[in-house]
Amino acid sequence: MKRTILSLTAAAAALAAVTGVAAVAAPGGGDGVAAPASGTRLPVQRSTLVCPAPSSSEVAETAYTAFSPPGAAAGADTKKGTAQLLPTGTVADSHGNPAGKGGKDAKGKGGKGGKGGAADSGAPQTVPPPDTKPVVPLQQAGKPVVATTDSSGAPALAGSAEGVPAPGWTVQQTTAVAAGSGRGLQGLTCTAPDTQFWFPGVSTAAGRTDYVHLTNPDPAPAVVDLEMRGKDGPLTASGGGEDITVPPHTTVPVLLSTLTGSPADGAALHVSVRSGRIGAAVQAADAKAGGDWLPPAADPSPGVVLPGIPADATDVQLVAVAPGDSDADLKVQLATPTGLITPTGLDSLHVKSGMTTTVDLKDVTKGEAGSLVLTPGDAAAGAPVTAALKVVRGKGDNQETAFIPATRPIETRGTVADNRAKGGTLTLVAPTKGKDAKVKVTASAGSDGGTPVSKTYTVKGGTSLAVPPPQPSGLKGAYALTVEPQPGSGPVYAARMLALPQGGVPAFTVQPLPDDRGSVVVPTAGQDLSLLTR
Repeated sequence: MKRTILSLTAAAAALAAVTGVAAVAAPGGGDGVAAPASGTRLPVQRSTLVCPAPSSSEVAETAYTAFSPPGAAAGADTKKGTAQLLPTGTVADSHGNPAGKGGKDAKGKGGKGGKGGAADSGAPQTVPPPDTKPVVPLQQAGKPVVATTDSSGAPALAGSAEGVPAPGWTVQQTTAVAAGSGRGLQGLTCTAPDTQFWFPGVSTAAGRTDYVHLTNPDPAPAVVDLEMRGKDGPLTASGGGEDITVPPHTTVPVLLSTLTGSPADGAALHVSVRSGRIGAAVQAADAKAGGDWLPPAADPSPGVVLPGIPADATDVQLVAVAPGDSDADLKVQLATPTGLITPTGLDSLHVKSGMTTTVDLKDVTKGEAGSLVLTPGDAAAGAPVTAALKVVRGKGDNQETAFIPATRPIETRGTVADNRAKGGTLTLVAPTKGKDAKVKVTASAGSDGGTPVSKTYTVKGGTSLAVPPPQPSGLKGAYALTVEPQPGSGPVYAARMLALPQGGVPAFTVQPLPDDRGSVVVPTAGQDLSLLTR
């Protein structure tokens, strides 16, 4: 009987390569079956992504950049394939306002930012998308495709890549907001749908307006629970955030302040899907310090890496959460170009079970770009944690905010799109002493022209390297960066900062480059998989 079950496991792994299941696995690996020790690595044949509605501002402009790396893996079908995103509908209240963005709530109160989240909007309805034309359709790998919009009603997008573009398909959403709350640069790598997400670093404090955008790419409804945790434990009001229905091909924005009884800073949001799957991202706007998207953090694990803190950061805030049954004791280190150092006064960090801990690291980089590395304080302990950084650049009225979540290492390949001729910084981190990382970084052709260029970097173990990324020869338009660890390389993490100043405001956004999971290892026929069971 046991071997029959294991054979079915092998069949499931083979099916993953065909259906692209591996592309939508839990961000941190989850509790799924480990990859077999040997077998054939095949490219996924289907990938799904969702991009949230970019902005309701009348003075915002959004660029979507789609890209798929060429030569994804041996065995890829080079003759056919497409990738495209389609607009989704939006759940709104009975007055036609997006969920949680105004109108009357269950108590009859109105006004922008008032109660009225998706969980309590009374008589919600689905507003269809204003257009159903495909966005950034991609038919060939290796060259980005760009589309722009300045519409305040731009909808969320969802879609799939099949065949050639599927392995490593990525879409970057970059929005420049000229004025108002959240002004600055808001960037996000569109996410794969999943069933669990963690967002450390959310806030319902005065001056912050945080929405979580829940987008369902599938033809069946999804049911979602939202739970918030703070420094003293659960924050979610009784019954709030439960049983939120996300209709098919629809997005539901939820204002986080509708979930809590009182304002709270340094909180963590847990998104759990009861049925179906969704894509999720948090849009955070600060009345004085701009704003950005907060992407999902890597799944909780004993240690985390947060790559890409800018050299000129004026304030850095760490929010860590321990979602398990045990407290976590962590060693906090900053990876610099010359080695690992301990931030002043922060030898260790204690995170209580089910709670968050917030630490103000101030100008921790002090003019030298770095990355934060959290490891178990006691090697025998290792309670799971996840974390995120809120990073501020500038001072006074010219402050701008971005977020850096804990991210996964790049195992085979990681990609980020929408790189420009100016303003880019690529950070590569080798967090383990004695294990140097060697990676090949490839700049793709530009969206309007250019020839790809590759460069190899070696990062000494225990250091963080920040460099201007390579650019394609004869660049015209936007381009993509692909990072590939070379044989024998130690663990490596990466992030890209894009800085596009707006007058005196140092507008910027940071995107991590986790492994794109564009391929899966399929066990050979008849392989004994007994090691996969415990």
